[in-house]
Amino acid sequence: MASFKKYRVGNKFKLSQIDPGDTAFCEGNEAAQREEIDALAVELDELQNLLHAEGKRKVLLVLQGMDTSGKDGTVRWVFSRTSPLGVRVAAFKAPTEEERARDYLWRCHAVVPRTGEIAVWNRSHYEDVLVPVVEGWIDKAETKRRYAQINDFERLLVETGTAVVKCMLHIDKDEQRERLQARIDTPGKQWKFSMGDLEVRTKWPAYQRAYESALSATSSEHAPWYVIPANSKRHRNLMIAQLLVKTLRQMKFKAPAPDPALKGMIVK
Repeated sequence: MASFKKYRVGNKFKLSQIDPGDTAFCEGNEAAQREEIDALAVELDELQNLLHAEGKRKVLLVLQGMDTSGKDGTVRWVFSRTSPLGVRVAAFKAPTEEERARDYLWRCHAVVPRTGEIAVWNRSHYEDVLVPVVEGWIDKAETKRRYAQINDFERLLVETGTAVVKCMLHIDKDEQRERLQARIDTPGKQWKFSMGDLEVRTKWPAYQRAYESALSATSSEHAPWYVIPANSKRHRNLMIAQLLVKTLRQMKFKAPAPDPALKGMIVK
């Protein structure tokens, strides 16, 4: 099995060091890979049941990436066998008027995972150190302050029982072009396309720099970043499923002790 070490963001990180086309986690033929994804999905469901039964801790999966990088697809495949009662997805879009009237982390606090729950953030608080940076809405000093605030926010989550798993879905510009074109050419997918996607695409280099800076500044011991090569959708799903299952296994859940009052009880 491939190691996650190479993909964990550390000191002197450069996004260019990770090949978006890497498929290190795809072992065997296509059928074997699909079987592995399904097996991981089943195990994830079992682990989530234990997380819920223990009733003490939580898990937060953060998914970031450029448009078409596969955040929705990741949720669809990785959690394909997990009970919807144990997983909650929050999508972060442009802030509403109510959200803009408060600090930028306010909307995040409202959707952190509950005890026994896995929460998935499709985009996240990191939007506030990506878009404003690229658009020039905040200066370097404010950006640095936000990095520190985000680190403190995530430390709070970890210290109060939340395991934080952060994944940056890494695709290249050519792959994005193909996926955007597929949306345009497929009537059933055109609803996913926005003209704004093309405007953001013109700023690709600036967004890559913003990601590199944000990941470097906020990949901590308590909440590290992992860069997920995502040109291959199957590789993306396998890698994130393996990472999430590994994280939950390490939490070593303990189911509640049997109730002595139920011993020998017979339901009639």
